[in-house]
Amino acid sequence: MLSWFQAIMPKEGRFYELFNRHARTLVAGATALRDALEGGDATAPACARVVAHEDEADAITREVLLAVRRTFITPFDRGDIKDLITSMDDAIDQMHQTAKAVTMFEVREFEPPMREIGSILVESAKLVVRAVPMLSAIGQNHGTLTLMTEQLTRLEGRVDDLHDIGVKDLFLKHRGGNTMDFIVGEEIYDHLEKVADRFADVANEINSIVIEAV
Repeated sequence: MLSWFQAIMPKEGRFYELFNRHARTLVAGATALRDALEGGDATAPACARVVAHEDEADAITREVLLAVRRTFITPFDRGDIKDLITSMDDAIDQMHQTAKAVTMFEVREFEPPMREIGSILVESAKLVVRAVPMLSAIGQNHGTLTLMTEQLTRLEGRVDDLHDIGVKDLFLKHRGGNTMDFIVGEEIYDHLEKVADRFADVANEINSIVIEAV
C-alpha cells in the first residue's frame, strides 16, 4: 500500500536544481583554482574567488540536507542524496584548503605539473556538471553516466601520476637548497591530489546511484 502511495506522489524536483547549482560552484571553484596556479598578481584574487565559491557551495549543501529531512518523497534514496552532496561539497572544500595553503605561504610561482593538475580539476568539474542533470533520467542515461564516472576515475589517476612526478622534481630541485620550499610545494601537491580524490568520490557516488536504479 505504501509503495503504491509513493508511486503516485510527485517527486521532489528541487533536489536536481540544488545538485545542478552545486555542480556549477565546482566548475567556478576549479576555474578559480586553476587561475590561481598561473601565479603572479592573479593568485591572491583567484584564491579569494575559491573561498567565495566554497561559501556558496556550503549554503547549497545545507539546503539539500534540510530538504532531505522535510521532503516525504525524494528522487532517490535519502542516504544516496546525502552522500552525493557531501562528496561534491568535500571537493570544493578541498579546493578551499589548497587556496588557503597558497595564501598562507604566499606562493606566487607554481610548477608546471601543478598547473596541469589545475586544468584537469576543471575538466573533472565540467564532467560533474554534465553528469548531475542526467540523474533525473537515469534509465535513459545510465550508459553515459557510467562512461563519465570512468573518465573521472581516469583523471584522478592522471593527477596521482602528476603528483608523484611533481614531488620527485621538487626533491631534485631543492635537495641541496631551501628545504622549506620543498615542504611548501609538497603540501600544495598533496592538497591538489586530494581535490582529485574527492572528484573520484563523486564519481563513486554517482555510480552507486546508477547501479541501484537500473
